[in-house]
Amino acid sequence: MSIKKFIKEKILITVLLLFAIASIEIFLIPYPYGNFIKIYIPGIILSVYIIGNIIEYFIKKSFYKKLINDLNELDQKYLITEIIQKPDFFEGELLIDILQDINKSMYENVNKYKYMGEEYKDYIELWIHEIKIPIASGKMIIENNKNEITKSIEEELDKVENYIEQALFYARSNTVEKDYYIKTAILKEIVNESIKKNKKQLMNEKISLDLHDLDIEVKTDNKWIVFILNQIVQNSIKYRKQDSTLEIEIYAQQGKNNNILYIKDNGIGIKKGEITRVFEKGFTGTNGRLSNKKSTGIGLYLCKKLCDKLGTAIELNSVYGEGTEIKIVFPHNSLYFKWIISHVCTNNNTKKTNTNTRFLLTKT
Repeated sequence: MSIKKFIKEKILITVLLLFAIASIEIFLIPYPYGNFIKIYIPGIILSVYIIGNIIEYFIKKSFYKKLINDLNELDQKYLITEIIQKPDFFEGELLIDILQDINKSMYENVNKYKYMGEEYKDYIELWIHEIKIPIASGKMIIENNKNEITKSIEEELDKVENYIEQALFYARSNTVEKDYYIKTAILKEIVNESIKKNKKQLMNEKISLDLHDLDIEVKTDNKWIVFILNQIVQNSIKYRKQDSTLEIEIYAQQGKNNNILYIKDNGIGIKKGEITRVFEKGFTGTNGRLSNKKSTGIGLYLCKKLCDKLGTAIELNSVYGEGTEIKIVFPHNSLYFKWIISHVCTNNNTKKTNTNTRFLLTKT
C-alpha cells in the first residue's frame, strides 16, 4: 500500500479537520484565554489525528502486503478467501465478505456447468456405444459378402470407427484421472496392440513395419497409451507418400531418467513453420487441407492432452518431404511418483471432488 495513495485518500478529511481547527481558533479570539490554551487544544486534536492515521496506515499496509504475498504464492487464486484472515478494520472486512460472496457464486456456477458437462459427456459416451452396434453389424455383413464394393465400404467404416473412438476419448479427456490404471507395462505389448488395431489397413496398403528394441518396461495406463499410439500410426498412414511404400519404424531406448518410444515414418512430413503448432486444437496445417486427407486437427491435440494427463511427454520432429519422428517419453519411477504426488496434492489443495483414481504401483 503506497503512502502517497493513503495520504491522497485522507486529503478531504484533513482539509475538513484543518478547517474545524481554524474555526475553533477564530471562535476563541474574543475570549481572554491564554495563547497556550489556544495552541494546546488544536495541537492535541492534530496530534491524535496524525498518530491515528499512522497506526491505520501500518495496519492496512500489513494486511494488504500479506494478502498480495499469499495471492502470489497460490496457483489457484480463487482460494485466497480460504486462507486469508479477516482484518480488524471495516474496509478489509468488507473486501473479504465481497470476495467470499463472489467465490460462492463462482462455485455454484462452476458446479452447474460441470454438471451440465458431465451430462453431455455421459450422453456422448452412450451415443458412441450405441452407434458401435450398427457398425459392428455392418462389418459382419461385409465379412459374409466380400467384393470390391464391400471392401471400400469396410474401409470407410474403419474410418468412422476411428473417428468414434477419437470422440469417445475426447469426451473423457478432461476426466482422465477418474479412469487411471497405472501399472508396469511392456512397450512391445502396447505397440503390438496398436498394430493389431490397424492390421487390415497396414496389410491393404502394404506398409512396411520395423519393430525392434521394445522389451522395455514403463509405468503407464495401457488403454490410454494404446489410443495415443493408434492416433500416431493413423496419421502416418494418412500422410504417406502416394508414389512409394510407407515405412514405419517403432523402437524404444532406455535412458538414465526415462524410457523413450520412437515412431518414425517416411511420409510427406510437416513444413518447418508448422511443427510448433501441430499439437494445437483444430490445427490442420498444409497437409490437413489437402482434398484427400480431410484432417480434423484433433488427433495430435488429443495425444498431447492425454500425455500431459499421464505425466508423459510427447515431442515431434519432421522434415518436409522426408518424414516425421514422434517421441513419447516415459519418466522413471522417481520422477513419475513425484508427478503423481504433486497431481494428487493439487487436487486436494483445490478442494476438488474426490475421484475414483486408481493407481497400481508395482515394484520393478
